[in-house]
Formats: sequence, C-alpha cells, structure tokens
Amino acid sequence: MFRRVNPCAALQSNPFVLAPMAGITDHPFRTFMHDLGASVVVSELVSATGLEYKSARTQALMSFDDSQRPVAIQLFGENPTHMAHAAQLVEHMGADFVDVNFGCPVPKVVKKGAGSAMLRDLPAMAVLLQEMVKAVKIPVTIKIRTGWDADTRNAHQVVQVAADAGIAWVAIHGRTRAQAYEGLADWDYIGDVKAKAQIPILGNGDIATASQAVEKLKLYNLDGVMIGRGALKNPLIFRQALELWQTGATAGPYPSMTELFLALHKVIAARCDERITQIQLKKFAAWYSTGYPGAAQFRKQIFQVDTTESLLKVALDFLQQLNNNQKESPNHEGFLMGGHG
Repeated sequence: MFRRVNPCAALQSNPFVLAPMAGITDHPFRTFMHDLGASVVVSELVSATGLEYKSARTQALMSFDDSQRPVAIQLFGENPTHMAHAAQLVEHMGADFVDVNFGCPVPKVVKKGAGSAMLRDLPAMAVLLQEMVKAVKIPVTIKIRTGWDADTRNAHQVVQVAADAGIAWVAIHGRTRAQAYEGLADWDYIGDVKAKAQIPILGNGDIATASQAVEKLKLYNLDGVMIGRGALKNPLIFRQALELWQTGATAGPYPSMTELFLALHKVIAARCDERITQIQLKKFAAWYSTGYPGAAQFRKQIFQVDTTESLLKVALDFLQQLNNNQKESPNHEGFLMGGHG
C-alpha cells in the first residue's frame, strides 16, 4: 500500500514547487532538489503514446522513490484514451498525482496536437481532462501557458475548463507559446487569473532568486510558485525561499557549492552509468557557474575532460572559489533557456 502525500496539502506548508524540465528533472535531480527544500517535484514530460506502445525508454522516465513525495509524473499527448491509460499507469506505480503538459512549445510535440497546441482546442482539452480524472483516484493537475499567442491569451477559459473537469490545480507559465522563452513572464496576467479562479493557481516563469519567489507568491496571492531554471543557477533556492516565506529572512548557514556538487554526484552516480553521470555533472557544473568570473573558460574546460575523476577535480577547483554569499544575478544566460512548459 502506497503512502501517498496530497500535493495540495503539501503547498500549505511549503508552496515552492520544482517545475518539470525536459532532460533535467529526472529521478536523481528530483531527489537532490527535494532534499534541498523543494515541496513538490514533477518529472520531465512522458509521452502517453509511448507508454501505450510500451516503450522501455519512456517507462524509464517514470522512475521515482518514496523520498521524493509528493511526486508527480507529467504526461503529454492528444489522445484521451492514451492519456487516461497513462494516468492509470502512473496511479498504479504509486505516484501522488498526475500532471498534464499543456505548455510545451516544441514543434515535434505541438504538431501532433499535444503540449501547448491543446490551448487552441478547449473542447478537446475538456474531453481529455474529463477522461483522465474519471480514470484515476489520485489528483490530476495541469501546466499551461497564458495562451497560444498574444492575440489569443485564454488562461482564464482554460482554468474554467480545468475546474469543470475536476482538476486539482493549474500551474501557469507566464508566456504564450509564440514567445517560447523570449521576453518576460507576465506575472500580472497570472495574478489576474488567480484572482478569478475557483481552483488553486501556481505561477511560473523567470524566478531566479528566493526573494522573487516569495514576492510573487505574496503579491498575487498564489497557491504556489514553480521554480525551474532558477534551481539550475542556485540549488539552494527552495530552502532559501521557504525560510524567507516562513520567517522573513534566510537563515543559513548553507552548504558550500563544493558540498552541493559532491552531493549531486552521489545521487546521480547511484542511478546512472559513468557516461550519463559525466554528461549530467557537466551540465550542472556549467549551470552553477553562471554569472561568476571565469565561467566561460570553465565551461569550455569542463566539456573537454573525459573521466569522472578529472571532471570532479576541475569542477571542485572552480566551485571552491565561489563566494556562496555573492548576490545572484536575476538574468539567465542563453543556455539556461529551455524546459518544456
């Protein structure tokens, strides 16, 4: 019998949620971020059609363990039957809830009618959500964008469709599909949707610091804030945001960047072979270096090493120099622009 955790209840004590990110929020990273204070964690997107045809690679994306609870598997697809079957599989595996991706702007997803393409067909969305909610007993949530483009922003209507279908919450990324990751997330729009919504609303987009997360949460009276790329720059962002929200200050002392990187290595190496371990560590080392002097040269160097031992030495030597109390830059460099919602 699974000891599930209600995700909506979890938001009451910690409203800071790890946003799903393709190729990033895998099993090890979710464990790592949950240990560092993320309230709820969500997997990278999983194809319902891939599950329908029993793709081993797709099934592998759904791995999780009890230490991550509350944890969701995020599904995408346009076929209501496939999505309902996939939701049942997620429930059978013991996940706490199912999340549905209606935000992905990637052409290969959109051209099939999935991801953010569903924002243009609300009747189809309604049918899909009704079938999923009917198929499982665990909560179903959705993640959307503000609309397809600037002329068709319709998050208000999407939230109503979701509420009518019995969806537990809606997370809104504050950009349209047409924007992809350009421009700034429109938090005022998210706040307006929240003010009129009948169900919980989470905001997402451009959260780079703990203070920004708390500010948006309070300013717009949101039920939660999703943080994605900000956690790639500062792995302590969830712990700091929670402390700031609860007490008005960040408490510390915090682990050093070298300690954090070694902890990350441990959780990755426990589940991945050496090749994947190196790939993941190189990505995270590059992200952690963002905004610091010498980061460009460090990134060039880190991608040239070919053994885990050499990788750790180069990374730890660089990270050792960083001042953990240095103020974070709120700006994301180009290589941080990614994800799927």
